[in-house]
Amino acid sequence: MKEISITVGPEDQDERIDVYLTKQLETMSRSHIQKLLKDAAVSVSGRQVKANYRVQTGDPVHLTIPDNQEPSILPENIPLDILYEDDVLLVVNKPKGMVVHPAAGHYSHTLVNALLYHCGDSLSGINGVLRPGIVHRIDMDTTGALVVCKNDLAHQSLAAQLSVHSITRRYRAIVHGILAEDDITIRGNIGRHPTDRKKMTVTTDDKGKPAITHVHVLQRLRGYTYVECRLETGRTHQIRVHMAHIGHPLLGDTLYGPKKCPVKGLQGQTLHAMVLGFTHPVTGQYMEFTAPLPEYFENLLRKLA
Repeated sequence: MKEISITVGPEDQDERIDVYLTKQLETMSRSHIQKLLKDAAVSVSGRQVKANYRVQTGDPVHLTIPDNQEPSILPENIPLDILYEDDVLLVVNKPKGMVVHPAAGHYSHTLVNALLYHCGDSLSGINGVLRPGIVHRIDMDTTGALVVCKNDLAHQSLAAQLSVHSITRRYRAIVHGILAEDDITIRGNIGRHPTDRKKMTVTTDDKGKPAITHVHVLQRLRGYTYVECRLETGRTHQIRVHMAHIGHPLLGDTLYGPKKCPVKGLQGQTLHAMVLGFTHPVTGQYMEFTAPLPEYFENLLRKLA
């Protein structure tokens, strides 16, 4: 059990308490804080308050944070689109809307739940019980190729390749606007957004991590551009952040682009991890896999052409 006490300053007068605490406690998400408020774990002047309470200057705010308890992650019989599999690893084509590993709010129907059913105990344990086999991840609404390791030696090999940027990762995306140049390279450190913890941003100081994205135009559409993005580094939301930074956010990305998606029914950003290449941890051979474009993506391209 952890106890935290904070006194509200004049600069935060009339701020919603869930927003205020999210700013004050950088290691906690707003959804986590809202759950604490719902569970009556937050009080002001000894009185329990709701998320819409407006803090006042001098308010003593107290939080009681229970110890983390790792939930049991159960195998689930969820079909997997397997591009390749052998004794030490497999490459899967992740569908849209699937979370890669369990986290707050998503403890079932994740890729890990499906992998536990498919692989049983044969998954690497380096990343702990919530991320067995997971070396790298892609966002919930991003589709495409992802490598999963069945033992720790394979995991260590792939992690080392990721760290030296030797893994091939080429994505397909549809972005807002028409790119003038056929090829551009975007360089800009990426770090956590200073006021919105859900977002990353290109930083103007040395706090972010170096990030490089190579962009090649595949087709210019009506008001949009179809591009291939090759990652030289692999930062959180890298393609989404870099494309928004140059004024061409991904179609459907309401976090970094327009808040209202112009395409009715589109779920999340149009981003697909199409090509994944790496050196096999046992044979030492370079292997490359291609995940075909999902049907929704192909339909969009025809519609916008």
